[in-house]
Amino acid sequence: MKFKINKFQIVNVLSKVQGLTGRRSNLAITENVLIRASQEGIHITATDLETGFEGLYPAVVEEEGAIAVSAKKLYEIIREFPSEEIIIHEVDNRWIEIGKDKVQYHIVGMNPDDFPETPHISEVDFFAIGASVLEKMIDRAIIISAAGDEKRAHINGVFLERTRTDDGHLFRFVSTDGSRLNTTDCIYDSETTVPEGEGVLVPKKGLNEVAKFLDVEDEVQIGIKESNFIVQKESETIIIRLLEGEFPKYQDIIGKGDGHIIRLEKASFAKMLKRMSILATDNYRGAVFTFDENKLVVTATNPDYGESKEETEIEFTGDVIEVAFNPKFFLDTISVIDDEEIVINIVDSNHPCVIEGDTDKTFISVIMPMRI
Repeated sequence: MKFKINKFQIVNVLSKVQGLTGRRSNLAITENVLIRASQEGIHITATDLETGFEGLYPAVVEEEGAIAVSAKKLYEIIREFPSEEIIIHEVDNRWIEIGKDKVQYHIVGMNPDDFPETPHISEVDFFAIGASVLEKMIDRAIIISAAGDEKRAHINGVFLERTRTDDGHLFRFVSTDGSRLNTTDCIYDSETTVPEGEGVLVPKKGLNEVAKFLDVEDEVQIGIKESNFIVQKESETIIIRLLEGEFPKYQDIIGKGDGHIIRLEKASFAKMLKRMSILATDNYRGAVFTFDENKLVVTATNPDYGESKEETEIEFTGDVIEVAFNPKFFLDTISVIDDEEIVINIVDSNHPCVIEGDTDKTFISVIMPMRI
C-alpha cells in the first residue's frame, strides 16, 4: 500500500474519530483506524464495536492495500507534519513509513483482517434533515447524560420517534435520566416523506460522535435498518447499533395541565441559578424554589459551607408553592434554549416543572421535584 495525500484532507477526520478509538472495548485493535487504499481514494474506518464510522477521501494511490494503524499516533503525526503533502507507504512486516522530504516516521501496524467488520446496510429508507437541526436535537437530548455504571437502556439511550401528525410528520428525540426528561422535535410538512416505524433507542454515546461530524451548512440522510441507526453524508457514514429495551410512556409527563405560567428572562435567571449553585456539592445539590406573590425566592443550604438566598420579580398569584429542584438541571435546559425568554409551567410542589422557550415550541424539558 502506498499513497500520497494532503494532510488537510484527513487531519480533521482523524481528530474526530479519537472519541471512538479512545474508548475501551474488548478488542485492542479498535484503538486503530483501518486504512484501505483503492483507485477511489482512501477509506478510513473506526469503531468502538457500538458505533462505526467510514469515510472516503481523495488521495493519489500508487499501490492498493490495507493496514490498521494507531489512530492516536497517526493523528498526532499528521497534525504536526510540517508539509501539506504526505506519503504513507506500507513496507515489510506491516511497518508503515510516513514522510516527505526530510521528515520520516516508521510505525508498526496491525493485520487489517483482524479489524471488526462494519455492518453492510443496503436498501435503507433514508430521509433528509438539516445538519444544524440534527446537531441541535442531539445537543438537547444528550445534555441529559447517563452515569458511567448505568445499565438501563432507556437511560443510556435516546428514544427516537417518527410519527404522522395532522400537518405532516414529526421526528422526535426523547431522553431522560429518571429525574428529568427532554423532548426535541423536527417537524416536516405534509409534502415530505418520513418513513414511519416503531420507536428505537439510540445510544447517547453514539449520537455524541455523530454530532462531531455534522457541518451545519449541509444536509444529511437518516435511516433505520436491521437494528442500526445510520447517518450518511456525501462521503461519510456513521452506523450505530441500537439498544434493546423499552422507553417509558412519557406523553403524560410533558402535558402542561393547569399550572402557573411564569415568564423569565433567560440570561438573568441563569446568572441567579449559578450564584445559588456556588455552595452546592455532590451531597447537597438541591435548592428550594418559593413561588410567592409576584416573586420567586431561591434558597440553597449546605451544612458544610452555609446558605445563600436570592429573590427576583415574577408574575405570580395564588397559593405559595415551595418546592426543591436541582438548579443544575435548569441551567442545562436554559443552555440549549435559543429564545431570550423562557416559560415555566408549575402546578404545585408534587408535580414536575415544565420548561420551554417563549417562541420555540420544538423543545420541552421536564424537571422532577426533589424531596425537601
